[in-house]
Amino acid sequence: MSTVPDEHRAAAGRTSLSCAVLTCSDTRKPETDTSGALMRELLEAAGHRVELQDIVREDPGRVLEAIERASTTCEVILLNGGTGVSRRDGTIEAVRGFIARELPGFGELFRMLSYQEIGAAAMLSRALAGTREHVVVFATPGSTPAVRLAVEQLIIPELRHVSALLAD
Repeated sequence: MSTVPDEHRAAAGRTSLSCAVLTCSDTRKPETDTSGALMRELLEAAGHRVELQDIVREDPGRVLEAIERASTTCEVILLNGGTGVSRRDGTIEAVRGFIARELPGFGELFRMLSYQEIGAAAMLSRALAGTREHVVVFATPGSTPAVRLAVEQLIIPELRHVSALLAD
């Protein structure tokens, strides 16, 4: 029996989406950015194009500028890092400064799944997603296991679907 989400996913087809991968970190370099590399690998394996990959200092203003630049050429922006509760973690604030509509279910589901893997520490993860015009943005913690969980279990399965809804 087909459900409405199944029908929407089928209608979205196998469209290849243009993506940006932004790692928010004061310490990572291209050769140590395992989370950004994993995001790219998983997106490309799912048939998407990574048009931009960059490392951005953990400063909300710089992160917001990077999101705004990426939004001019990309339909999907994935960020990793800077989502914790330390003073330097400002990715969530930058994403909130960009998006028009929040998708609270992403953070809720991410923390639920994360709790199954790491326990109560999952409450410290401020994962967030939202949309603005034709762009969808996902912000995940910077750990490689967190990126794998978010991209494989939540983002990839719904990416074409949400993008198709934004195109309507």
